Amino acid sequence: MAANDSVNILNSAYLAVEYIDSFLPDNPLQQPFKNAWNYMLDNYTKFQIATWGSLIVHEASYFLLCVPGFVFQFIPYMQKYKIQQDKPETWEKQWKCFKTLLFNHFFIQLPLICGTYYFTEYFNIPYGWEEMPKWYVLVAQCFGCAVIEDAWHYFLHRLLHHKRIYKYIHKVHHEFVAPFGMQAEYAHPLETLILGTGFFIGIVVFCNHVILLWAWVICRLMETIDVHSGYDVPLNPLHLVPFYAGARFHDFHHMNFIGNYASTFTWWDRIFGTDSQFIAYKEKEKQQQLSTKKKFN
Repeated sequence: MAANDSVNILNSAYLAVEYIDSFLPDNPLQQPFKNAWNYMLDNYTKFQIATWGSLIVHEASYFLLCVPGFVFQFIPYMQKYKIQQDKPETWEKQWKCFKTLLFNHFFIQLPLICGTYYFTEYFNIPYGWEEMPKWYVLVAQCFGCAVIEDAWHYFLHRLLHHKRIYKYIHKVHHEFVAPFGMQAEYAHPLETLILGTGFFIGIVVFCNHVILLWAWVICRLMETIDVHSGYDVPLNPLHLVPFYAGARFHDFHHMNFIGNYASTFTWWDRIFGTDSQFIAYKEKEKQQQLSTKKKFN
């Protein structure tokens, strides 16, 4: 009974969004995107699209999304938004991070990406323009992937902090107490495999078109680079996402090493009380700010 009610609610929500979408103006970028997509299908094989296309999407998205945080370190005005202001980025750390990233991307992640084509073939995932889901379906699917990945990340990430195994795997990621965007995928190869598994679970559950693979890659990179950016910038559109953790939440994890284990949302840490030290830290900061204001008044 409850399952039927849930299905009815989802169907009603889908119809409501579809109805609203019918009143929205046409997207001026839709036709150029359609032309580019069909050109890709006409000129490249499915293997090339699934493998090299996925690699290009990942690499281009990763380093382009890192650019704002990288540029911020050279802009004095942006330093007031840096969370750990006493720990600036250094060229030495960034170069070390970049070299490790290249190794992880091409020797760990690329072999996994090579399996994308076989995944789409095995599950008969379409590539065509006509089969591509509506934008709101894609948004809902990416949100579903984020919920699944967040749950996986919370429990496995917390396990990697266990004192018996922390120094062997997860300690690599914590070399940087004050994170920066490019460090998002700086990790031990085993961690890349363990935590990266959560990324693929949502794909297996929701994927009905190859476009979801790329959309979810971009969404996940956008989130993880943001929370590792080291900057809490106002008017960040990601803060509109319900229960979004954000940079301050994850930055505290790097600074404190304990608590705030989730990747995207705050609910698992709230349920299990692993955000208690973060809440206490925020309250202490608030009291210090009030005391400072009183001194100047």
